[in-house]
Amino acid sequence: MGQPDFQHVVRLVDIEKSYGNVRALSDINFSVGRNEIVGLIGDNGAGKSTLIKIMTGVDKPTAGELYIRDRKVDWNDYSVGKAHELRFETVYQEKSLGEKQPLWRNFFVGRQITNRLGFIDVKRQKAIADDILLNQIGFRGAGINADSAVAQLSGGERQGVAIGRAMHFDADLIVLDEPTVALAISEVRKVLDFVRGIKESGRACVYIEHNLAHVHELADRLVVLDRGAIVAEIGRGEMTLIELTNFLIELQQHRPADAAAKRASTPS
Repeated sequence: MGQPDFQHVVRLVDIEKSYGNVRALSDINFSVGRNEIVGLIGDNGAGKSTLIKIMTGVDKPTAGELYIRDRKVDWNDYSVGKAHELRFETVYQEKSLGEKQPLWRNFFVGRQITNRLGFIDVKRQKAIADDILLNQIGFRGAGINADSAVAQLSGGERQGVAIGRAMHFDADLIVLDEPTVALAISEVRKVLDFVRGIKESGRACVYIEHNLAHVHELADRLVVLDRGAIVAEIGRGEMTLIELTNFLIELQQHRPADAAAKRASTPS
């Protein structure tokens, strides 16, 4: 099988975003290469969520260009649905799954497999869900199967299911929005292993994370956002965790006096 004929899964060029008089993003140039994990870090209000919303079709920028697999995309033709068609998937903390629904329903919500009569093929969906749980996510001997309710799963297992679902639908890019928030230490390790699986499967990932230790451990490259601008790009091994932490502390300390007020009025 030959190499894909593109360098970047996604590339944003000269992105600007304003909400009225408030500028949320300025001169953003952001890219994710094939099979690359990019960690997106920054304080609350730095612009991380705004950037991700633009990249995944939730919102449109005030100015700038979008390239997917090195081909320019018209903003007028870009939406959440179009992003899914282009194999971009986003996992939002624990909000991605229906609590009371069995796992097989969660896997295929909005993407049901139907038979030739147009009815949902429950048997096939359950079989595929079981295969994903066993072979892609690795829930061996965990007592979890396609009929298990989401409510039975731990936080880390839920994130694994959401990631496994994205991988099943052949996502080229998986966006993880703080996947380890509010999880116990043992659950965090499960999620980090799932994130490694994304890269091992040949996919790319944007990993938004407040916990610097987690993102420092996994990312091939770190992109630091501050007050709506990219202020640093750090390759793997270029900074120790302590150096990265000190860098971000210094960044906060050297903000103008009115920065906190500005941040409070800027979407995150």
